[in-house]
Amino acid sequence: MKEITSTEFETEVLAGGKVVLDFYSTECPPCEALAPKFEGLANLYGNDIRFVKMFRQQNKPLAEKLGVKSSPTLVFFDNGVQLEKTMSGGIKRSDIICQLDSMLPADRVAEIKSQIKPAISEYDVVVLGAGPAGLTAGLYLCQAKINTALIDIALPGGQVSTTHEVSNYPGFVNPQPGYMLSHNMSEQTKQCGTIYKVAVDVTKIDLEKKEIVVDEFETIKAKKIIIATGTSPNLMGIPGEREYKGKGISYCATCDAKYYGDKEVVVIGGGNSAVEEADFISKFAGKITIVHQFAAFTANKQAQEKLIVNPKVNTLFEHEPRSFVREGDKIVTEIEDLKTKERRKLVSDGVFVFIGMKPNIEMFKDKLELDKWGYIKTDEDMQTSMKDVYAVGDVISKKYRQITTAVADGTIAAIAIAKELS
Repeated sequence: MKEITSTEFETEVLAGGKVVLDFYSTECPPCEALAPKFEGLANLYGNDIRFVKMFRQQNKPLAEKLGVKSSPTLVFFDNGVQLEKTMSGGIKRSDIICQLDSMLPADRVAEIKSQIKPAISEYDVVVLGAGPAGLTAGLYLCQAKINTALIDIALPGGQVSTTHEVSNYPGFVNPQPGYMLSHNMSEQTKQCGTIYKVAVDVTKIDLEKKEIVVDEFETIKAKKIIIATGTSPNLMGIPGEREYKGKGISYCATCDAKYYGDKEVVVIGGGNSAVEEADFISKFAGKITIVHQFAAFTANKQAQEKLIVNPKVNTLFEHEPRSFVREGDKIVTEIEDLKTKERRKLVSDGVFVFIGMKPNIEMFKDKLELDKWGYIKTDEDMQTSMKDVYAVGDVISKKYRQITTAVADGTIAAIAIAKELS
């Protein structure tokens, strides 16, 4: 692997046969996460594909010419021709391998794969998930001098990193950008000494053996495991939803309602979350239209009664959204009347979706005791029904799910574990 500048681009890249070029930056967590993967793959594929790096800030004209707008970005070349596929942000090892394999003959790929040697790493504690709960647990554990690894399929931060601003986290007079709050949490935990394995593919989780396999080749063993995998909003799966998530479509009223003062919003759903959150949003928004698929709310009666008398709220029962598009600063929600099949458009400043959350426990949900909603049950020390397996944050059974409650969970689990291991 070699680092080059733009003056060497023609000779080292365009005339270099098969090449993968990494545009990186300093003070860039995704770049730091990519570096060991890039180096490891260079050792594996280096005889067939050249691996080169370029400091993006000092080579901006070339980066812009190649369409590179963020760090890190991987650009692939084959005999001087830039390939269409590029990768940026939280780049997974498996995605890089897929692209590298496509650049080589199948028999050579098989030969390279045969050289991959399984690796084993051992830690006192492994934390699954790098949101506020997992980061806090990692921080307390490393301060207690406990050998800890933090694993996440994405970059650190969890849902907080996608929140526009956070105004209710103690210690900050002014609202904090969500990405910055999560970044500072992550850097604090990393500098303490917690080992990060992020933007990885988690291939297998064996809670009984306390083993996790990442990227199909590294087995990570631990004495104790903390599950901090959080939750994901249920999605409707309609056109425009993913494209405008965080750009007009929100799944958190506490996070974003304050930005819709005297504006018009659409709320999707009719259960407890939708009805209770719509009432909360009405403290800010000037007008709310609720779109619900059934003929009546499914929320508890008390919440319904409170919402029905709210003059800001109008409800469209037996309607469902079919698509979202952006027109200027507005979000246009196409809805369908389920009785007449007629479609029409609702123009608003934003959309809130509350059709439920799901805990991220697919790989081990059959191993632990869960509540009736599918969340993990824990005791007062955050220990689950399985010995030496703890759970913290939004993934556990509890009444309130906020950043502050997540960091409290992480603190409790870490202190309990530290006392046991000491």
